[in-house]
Amino acid sequence: MARFDKIAVMEKIGSTGMVPVFYHPDTETVMQVVKACYAGGVRAFEFTNRGDFAHEVFAAVVRRAATECPEMAIGAGSIVDAPTAALYMQSGACFIVGPLFNPEVARVCNRRLVPYTPGCGSVTEVGYAQEAGCDLCKIFPGDVLGPGMVKGLLAPLPWSKLMVTGGVEPTEENLTAWFRAGAYCVGMGSKLFPAHTIGQADWNSITGNCRDALEIIRKARKQ
Repeated sequence: MARFDKIAVMEKIGSTGMVPVFYHPDTETVMQVVKACYAGGVRAFEFTNRGDFAHEVFAAVVRRAATECPEMAIGAGSIVDAPTAALYMQSGACFIVGPLFNPEVARVCNRRLVPYTPGCGSVTEVGYAQEAGCDLCKIFPGDVLGPGMVKGLLAPLPWSKLMVTGGVEPTEENLTAWFRAGAYCVGMGSKLFPAHTIGQADWNSITGNCRDALEIIRKARKQ
């Protein structure tokens, strides 16, 4: 069962404006990344379902994070079907994210009041997702659709909360462009966790990257 309810999760995501996205087959590595992000001010973290037995790594991290990062809401990403969503929710996922919109996933998430953020690439897809109860929709792939997609979509659907993922970088130019366009938050993966940083177990650099990115987002939101 999720440690945080739907309202609390949305508040955590909205207050920081950033959700780190990460996968690694080693539980200890994932846990160190989660702790580094937490130290940098992050309060919502997405673990992507990409490798064999990924759900076992996820479950172990959720258990440890409950005591080592008590205010961190951990969700599961790259979820494309309802059975997988149910598996991760049973393992404690506080939110579910997908690269596409699947009404069946929305149904099982709504049953447990767990936020579902589906990937959408058009106004129509966002509309269908909102009708299914999705409070936050993912604009994906962001680097293909661009900030203009966010701004254009918000014109007819100004109530929308949009998370941009794909091509988001922890730079002032990139982040400012997304938030000026009206993004509610961003999801950020490889640019936040360079391979050499993970390889060298340089967790302090990850903390610094998160802290710097959150500060840029804070300033961009004020503009």
